[in-house]
Amino acid sequence: MLLALDTATGALGAAVLDGGRVLAEVTHQDSRRHGELLAPAVEDSLARAGATVPDLTAVVVGVGPGPYTGLRVGIVTGLVLAQVRGLPVYGICSLDALAEQAHAAQVADGAFLVATDARRKEVYWARYAVEQGTVRRTGGPGVARAADLPDEVRSLPAVGRGPLLYDVLTRAAADAPVEVSPGLLGVVAHRALTAGERVVEDPADGILLPPEPLYLRRPDAVEPGPVKVVS
Repeated sequence: MLLALDTATGALGAAVLDGGRVLAEVTHQDSRRHGELLAPAVEDSLARAGATVPDLTAVVVGVGPGPYTGLRVGIVTGLVLAQVRGLPVYGICSLDALAEQAHAAQVADGAFLVATDARRKEVYWARYAVEQGTVRRTGGPGVARAADLPDEVRSLPAVGRGPLLYDVLTRAAADAPVEVSPGLLGVVAHRALTAGERVVEDPADGILLPPEPLYLRRPDAVEPGPVKVVS
């Protein structure tokens, strides 16, 4: 039984899965209250699933890419819960969950793009393909200005918030997913675990990642430099 958490996009949430089946999912659309809303979402999802923390066998966290503060809230919450219960904790690229959502909603077939808001007029992106009924990442993840993506990437049908923000990207469909579903994040993790995949450091090498933030660039906040002395 998995607990899946994600705070990589404008939405945050938790889901409980049993054998790859989503029993309950609770999400909130509020990018400024991750720390306040995530713990209640965990409690609510467990209650809706008819489960308790001792029933869990693993924790899965979305590692982004995403904003610095939001990612830390979700990952630290997952790490603390896993440590208290002695559970393994796995990281999943949050873009992989959006890709799985697009496939499940039948809004993407063949090659497509996932692009989320990276601020600074940039997007976090990754390229995917549906092959024999399975979604596979074929490029990225990366961060770039939407207009600076290669033509062959920009021309793909896109899901996520990116195509809503930048006209140079083409939205896959009117009902294409925009925010990450923690339930589908758990589905991606369950599939990888069932297939016997191992945790890899580089997302280019696999699906299961360490529970560490995937920033792709330096955070906006930096430590101040030394105070200048004016004589």
